[in-house]
Amino acid sequence: MVKIMIRLILNGKKAGLENVREAVYALREKGYDLEVRPTWEEGDVDRLVREAAEQGVTRLVAGGGDGTVNEVVNAILKYDLNHLELSVLPLGTANDFATACEIPSEPIDALNLAVSGESYWVDAGSANEKYFMNIATAGFGAQVTATTPVVLKNFLGGGAYTLSGLVQAINFQPFPGTVIHDDNATLANVVVGAVCNGRTAGGGQPLAPQAYIDDGVFELFYIEGFNASDIPTVLEELQELHEGPDTQFVHRHSIQTIEWHSEQSMPVNLDGEPMSPQNVTIKVLPNSIKLVLPDNTPILLNRNKA
Repeated sequence: MVKIMIRLILNGKKAGLENVREAVYALREKGYDLEVRPTWEEGDVDRLVREAAEQGVTRLVAGGGDGTVNEVVNAILKYDLNHLELSVLPLGTANDFATACEIPSEPIDALNLAVSGESYWVDAGSANEKYFMNIATAGFGAQVTATTPVVLKNFLGGGAYTLSGLVQAINFQPFPGTVIHDDNATLANVVVGAVCNGRTAGGGQPLAPQAYIDDGVFELFYIEGFNASDIPTVLEELQELHEGPDTQFVHRHSIQTIEWHSEQSMPVNLDGEPMSPQNVTIKVLPNSIKLVLPDNTPILLNRNKA
């Protein structure tokens, strides 16, 4: 067995989980050099990624939810450390990214994959000076995330919670501004939008079920402002979200870059990390992360091994 240095960066809230501890000990007994670094406070992931690179670690394991993966990806890209391979130990509530990748949910299985699986070049995204791996949401959806995640999940997923109920529950206002992509500038009043590298968000809702994380493009959709009388039309268009062409209120495009310009701040959420810019440019970063994945993962198109 080729010796590689593996470092588990573990969300400190998960450090006491017995099945995680047992899985780490089991891998060490097999001869893997698996060290653990739990987090304690903000900024720890950034520091621990840099420390791992300085100490010759070759493969990182992000142990936590989508937010932990996001923090590790941000550190890798910010410091140009993409020689490090990244694997995921899913320990969050939703684990949207890991689930779409079909990374095992049991710690022992996830760590077995992490230490012995193949790595592939995959895309990430930038939003101004920050990065994301799975999905960037914007507008009303990002605003709601912090306070009512169940509403967001059902809203974006076209579930049982209707738009009329949402309108009655929360007095939201569309965000006016200019959307620029594919060299076209459009004035828009955006209610909610999503730029998808991965396929799911909000606890497994399929926002972009045909997306691939190594195809060099993002799947964009956004909903424009509507009146109460338009709700039946919006509901119908949401049901056709993954099938039909661009519609009156629900817009869909495959993009590499998108810009948003406005006189007011718009809430944006990058894999759970919030920002509130007036102007934001979101770009795909092709082949920027070496990600360890199962051989049969459905979200790879080109399968370029790292």
